[in-house]
Amino acid sequence: MSKKILTVLSEYGFWGEELLGPMERLEAAGYELVFVTPKGKRAPALPPSMDGTYVDPPLGTCVTSEATAAKVRLLDKDKKLDNPINLSAWFPERPYYSAPNFLRDLEKYHKTVKEKQQELQQYDALLVVGGSGPIVDMVNNQRLHDVILGFYKADKPIAAVCYGVACLVFARDLVERKCIIRGKHVTGHCIEYDYHDGTGFMGTDFVIGPPPYALEYVLTDAVGCNGQYHGNFGKETSVIVDYPFITARSNQCSYECGDKFVEVLQHGLRRYGW
Repeated sequence: MSKKILTVLSEYGFWGEELLGPMERLEAAGYELVFVTPKGKRAPALPPSMDGTYVDPPLGTCVTSEATAAKVRLLDKDKKLDNPINLSAWFPERPYYSAPNFLRDLEKYHKTVKEKQQELQQYDALLVVGGSGPIVDMVNNQRLHDVILGFYKADKPIAAVCYGVACLVFARDLVERKCIIRGKHVTGHCIEYDYHDGTGFMGTDFVIGPPPYALEYVLTDAVGCNGQYHGNFGKETSVIVDYPFITARSNQCSYECGDKFVEVLQHGLRRYGW
């Protein structure tokens, strides 16, 4: 085994603990995290995730301990986040239907994606980290969808935290267009935890009110009548394993997510949390 985990981060900000928890557990188990961002820029940690006094408005309490915040501040400066893989230079962009040479371009696109997905064989699993940033450059990123589908087709574990889970909803084969989590059990940010205002992004002064979609509703519809969304509101954590997917609700679940990720990789865990 290569013992490498491809890890996707947003250039508009990731929640520190949502990387820190899985990373610490995976590295302790001997795995190396290899980072990729949509355009190859260094991903920053969101400021609230580095602040041990920050009170989460929906929960009315601090959601990051000072010890964890201190670790995230160090992580935000760590050279390991320098020089991530540039996804836009790695995987091709699907051509517009209006392209002058559309049929040939589409054939080339499919051929190249197949080749690039073969390169994913060097990784044991995929980790999609959450935060508000993924809303901007990851959730509806076709190149990332093709990466996710590559791991899915190879039957390799795919872990996603918080708003990173939304990427799984939209990662669909262009021909079949079926949701890969249909019929699955998943978790993600429940509506009780959604902000009313103040959803912000790094590298821009653009701040919106609530998130542009209620992740709970998106996931509930995506899994269909044979699957189930588990919000587990009122419970401290919510982590669901329905292989190949490991999904975690929010930052409080990050270390448990890391534990289950390792169990999936090393002990064949296929179901947990439901």
